[in-house]
Formats: sequence, C-alpha cells, structure tokens
Amino acid sequence: MMKYTQRKIKNNFMKFLLFFLTLFAVIPLAIIFFHVIRSGFGALNYSFLTSLPAPIGQPGGGIANALIGSFTMIALASLISIPVGIFGGTFLSEYPQGKLSSSFSFVVDLMTSIPSIVIGLYIYAMIVVPMKGFSAYAGALALALLMFPIVVKSTEEILKLLPQNIREAGLALGIPRWRVILSIVLKGSIPSLTTGVLLSIARISGETAPLLLTAFGNQYWADGLNQPTASLTVQIYNYAISPYQEWHQQAWAGAFILLMTVFIFNLIARGILVKSQKDS
Repeated sequence: MMKYTQRKIKNNFMKFLLFFLTLFAVIPLAIIFFHVIRSGFGALNYSFLTSLPAPIGQPGGGIANALIGSFTMIALASLISIPVGIFGGTFLSEYPQGKLSSSFSFVVDLMTSIPSIVIGLYIYAMIVVPMKGFSAYAGALALALLMFPIVVKSTEEILKLLPQNIREAGLALGIPRWRVILSIVLKGSIPSLTTGVLLSIARISGETAPLLLTAFGNQYWADGLNQPTASLTVQIYNYAISPYQEWHQQAWAGAFILLMTVFIFNLIARGILVKSQKDS
C-alpha cells in the first residue's frame, strides 16, 4: 500500500511538473500573439491591403506590393526547393548506406545550421553583385537555400516511419525498386510530406535578413522579377525602425498579417497530419 501511494504521489508530481513546463512555454507565445493582435488589428482595412506605400509625410498607404512580392518569392523558392528537397530526402531514406549518402546528410545538416544572413550574403556575392542589381530571383534563391534542408530532413524522417515490410512486399511482387519508391513509398506518404512542405514554407515566410541583401525592397510595383522587389518582412522592418508613428502602426498590422499567415500554415499542416493518422 505504501509503495502504491508513493508511486501515485510521484505520478501526480510529474503530471504537475509537465503541466507547469508546458504553461511556462505557452505563456510567452500567448503574450506575443495577443500583443501583435492588439497593436496591429486596428490598422487593418481594405485600403491597407490593396494600396502601395504612401510617401513620407502623407497619411494612409498599404502593403499590396509587399504581399505580392513575398508571395512571388516564396512561390519561386518552393518551385526550386520542394522537388529537389523531396528527391534528396527520399535518397537519404531509401539509400542510407554509402559515402554519398553520408556526405549529403552532413551537408544538409550544415545548411540547416547556417544563419540566414550568411545565406543572404552568399547570394548577394554570387548573384546580386554579378547581376549589378537586387531582384526577386536573388531573394527567391536565398529563400530556397533556407527551405531546402528543411524539406530534405522532414522528407527523410517521414519516409523512415513507413514500415519496411511495405517496401519488401512491393519488391516481392517483382516491382522495380524505383517504382516501389514512387508508387508506394512516396504516394503513400503524400499527406505527411505535404505537412513537412507547409511547415517549411511557414519557416521561410518570416525571413528578413536574406531579403534585405537580395531583393532589397521597393516602394512601387516591380517591373519584373529582375528588379528590386518589396516583401512583407522587409517592409515591416523598415516601418518599425522609422520615426513615424503611423508607420509603426502599419508595421504592427503587417506583423499581424505575417503572424496569422504562419499560424494558418501550421494549423493546416497539423490538420493534414491528424487526418492522415486517423485514416491510417
């Protein structure tokens, strides 16, 4: 009886400790979330979302060009990094043995740990300087380099969760291995892979430093992808460090939009993951 009581006390203590630590982690997030909503929601309106930034000293203005610029660069980065990243993650999962896999995994781990501003400096030196100008192409390439290792690692870990006997069953039927990987392994993991992709998009959506060095920014609509291009994160940064109170409020409004975008991406990813687990 005494041992049972001691175990029950220890169990309740650990439950309380886990609850306290969870609360300790959630409270700062909740404070940031509600502060951004309180500070930025009041500045949101239709004109703010559909207008160009106003000149200095004039009231109003919006972030339409920044929204389109961010969407364009994230879309281009996704087109580059998602196919290559899924291919790389599949290679690491299905062919883990060998020097090539080991070397590639090491490179991906290094890329994951590289600060984003270093990626921005690299693209600045390799793309912006030779092209003699900032551009959406350079910004998208910087975001793609940040997104690529996340897609690779998430794909690798997701495919490793697939039972090995499923692969063996396909091979036992005489199906070539490449066909097993494409038609069974990847096709059966599409919901989970989608979750990893969405989380990687959410990750790069808040990047500022690489875009400052590559796309730079623009107060107007860009004439093309080879021109300096506005982005939401850079515009938030520029408005936040300005001496104008109205720009500060617009920076909070932009931060609110960015926060909600990342939040929605995470909710969608979570929903897809939960649904795929229920279906399986």
